[in-house]
Amino acid sequence: MKRNELKPVHIEAFDLDDAWFRCLSEILENGHVYKIDRGSYEGQRRLEFDFVTVRVKNPAHQIIPIMPEGLGIPAPTSMDYIKQYLSYLLTGMKTQTEDYTYGERLVEPKAKIEEVIDGKKLIREMPLNCNQIEEVIKIYKTQGFGTNQAVMEIGMPSDLKLADPPCLRLIDTRVRYGKLHFFLYFRSWDLWGGFPSNLGGLELVKQYMAEEIGVENGEIIAASKGLHLYEYAWDLAKQRTHKLDLVIE
Repeated sequence: MKRNELKPVHIEAFDLDDAWFRCLSEILENGHVYKIDRGSYEGQRRLEFDFVTVRVKNPAHQIIPIMPEGLGIPAPTSMDYIKQYLSYLLTGMKTQTEDYTYGERLVEPKAKIEEVIDGKKLIREMPLNCNQIEEVIKIYKTQGFGTNQAVMEIGMPSDLKLADPPCLRLIDTRVRYGKLHFFLYFRSWDLWGGFPSNLGGLELVKQYMAEEIGVENGEIIAASKGLHLYEYAWDLAKQRTHKLDLVIE
């Protein structure tokens, strides 16, 4: 029977490995199949949740996915890659071909301003002088934990004009019960490769911030209306979740 209303899904997981596995299993059963009209892999099919929230209670316990011995498929990420990704998140460095990086938006955000000089359109970058990670640490250390204002933003209104706007839009934070917790929103999110690397890197950022603030490391709760599997990964997901006989229509 065809679905005629949204089906939000909530997933409770112990650690990041468990979260990835549970999301794979759930999306194979309850994902929506559609053809991509605009975006990555345009023209191909994607399997996607209508909306999902994922609560990870102990993200530091097992950060990278564990691939069973003999499964015969490569792990989607590694700790070496996640440690490299951490430097990407904590610095503003970017190449000339990149419109942005998450690290730039977090620690060295810039507003792009279009100007016309001598008939030529030029784009100038104006530094916003706000290291959001350090500002959030400062808020909690100097003004206490009772606030809802310690949120770090990745997205900007002008991102609508980009060919590849940021997938991660928001990192909200809370210190409660003696722990630092992250609340994330992804507008679009590749479940096979992006999910484990993104959450692994952000978990390391959270650990760093918790130590600087002087509290324990807490949970991650992530939300997305675009957590998906590209068609090339469907069979990989079936192998990992032992659902080889499942038919995706």
